[in-house]
Amino acid sequence: MLVVDDERNMRLSLETVLRAEGYDVRLAESAEAALKAVGAEEFFLVVTDGRLGGMSGYDLLRELARRKPGLPVLMITAYATPKLAVEAIKAGAIDYLAKPFEPDELLHAVARCGERHRLLAENAALRARSAEACRVEHLIGECPKVQELRQLIRTVAPTDATVLILGESGTGKELVAGAIHSLSRRSGGSYVRINCAAIPETLLESELFGHEKGSFTGAHRTKHGQVEEADGGTIFLDEIGDMSRPLQAKLLRFLEDGSFTRVGGTQELRVDVRLIAATNRDVVDAIRRGDFREDLFHRLNVMQFRPPPLRERGGDILLLAAHFLRGFNARLGKNVRSISEPARAALAAHTWPGNIRELRNVIERAVILEGGEEVQAASLPDFEVESRLRQPPGEARGSRLGGLGDALVTFERDMVGAALRQHGGDLANAAAQLGLTPEALQFRLGRLSLGISDVGMAAPQTTFPTT
Repeated sequence: MLVVDDERNMRLSLETVLRAEGYDVRLAESAEAALKAVGAEEFFLVVTDGRLGGMSGYDLLRELARRKPGLPVLMITAYATPKLAVEAIKAGAIDYLAKPFEPDELLHAVARCGERHRLLAENAALRARSAEACRVEHLIGECPKVQELRQLIRTVAPTDATVLILGESGTGKELVAGAIHSLSRRSGGSYVRINCAAIPETLLESELFGHEKGSFTGAHRTKHGQVEEADGGTIFLDEIGDMSRPLQAKLLRFLEDGSFTRVGGTQELRVDVRLIAATNRDVVDAIRRGDFREDLFHRLNVMQFRPPPLRERGGDILLLAAHFLRGFNARLGKNVRSISEPARAALAAHTWPGNIRELRNVIERAVILEGGEEVQAASLPDFEVESRLRQPPGEARGSRLGGLGDALVTFERDMVGAALRQHGGDLANAAAQLGLTPEALQFRLGRLSLGISDVGMAAPQTTFPTT
């Protein structure tokens, strides 16, 4: 810290007290000398007397506010009056001490400044890590759609355009939003994320716009909303399709000019925020059902991003698998260097209804289970449940590349089950309808892990010889 006082004894006394507490102290005998020191070295705090020979401590305070905004200044004076205290605080002083004061008073004030400095440093580091974690280069993939997506992010990010990200769950919508923020002129500002589906409808408005003290039961103090926390930065509203229509109307008004009113308040407030929204819902279908306002859609849809589902990305599946393999090796302390050909074939054949998130979980599981240096097919799940979760929109079963094996298994299970139900569980008659021998049908039931109870029937009514 820097101590500024034109009285030598006072400078030395302050230095002794502060060094005893472990602070690294520099001394200056005038405001002019202090400005030179601040220009040459970084300080977390300036402690200055109000009355100095030449430029006063108050003039120094104003000059530091201009040259080093955010640098805390603690004002000390022997001529304390309420008017001077107000003047010092207005000029930017973080605290004000009147002489004479106890050493503990000084140390307490300095400790508060030290804590503030630590929090600011942590915040800056977190922002830097957040920006690093959301770089556009972290959108891994070489398929044309991903390359186009990266280029679109680079083009749109420097503008202040509102962005709407549409896509299935797990396709990387949050990563796209973070990359847009990190490449924008707001990257040094706050990046606030809200999952609209994770917050109860009754609390979402308060979380977004804040509330006034006493506006509802439990509102014991005024609370700033997330839009205020994001002032000068970016706010990302994930799963916006889950937002109620009344709140959609308030968001629409906010999008017009950045104005809003806290819950229970009457004062109109305004912030400067860039908004990015995302949803995995079918927006057109939601508009037709009356669940989503069409005017809000058009207001959000200035720039639209649609990260592709994993099943449409071809060789990116194995590229991402290798990326996750390296990450989980480091995290789990394993040495699984590669993926075997049978395992690669299984990964490429799966349709990935959970997209990149599902692939990440599959590779984590494989690294945990694998005892050798190569991921084997046995370390992967059988995907039986996953492949039944959903069919790709607008595609018939078995029509998508890479999913033929899953589609044939599902088709075979459906046919066998229908035949058994039609004949009341009679294996012989069901086998005859399917053009199979009873033995062949029994073999298929075992291969499909399909029992009579699985098709909604009681025990079979007919038996057949085993020889």
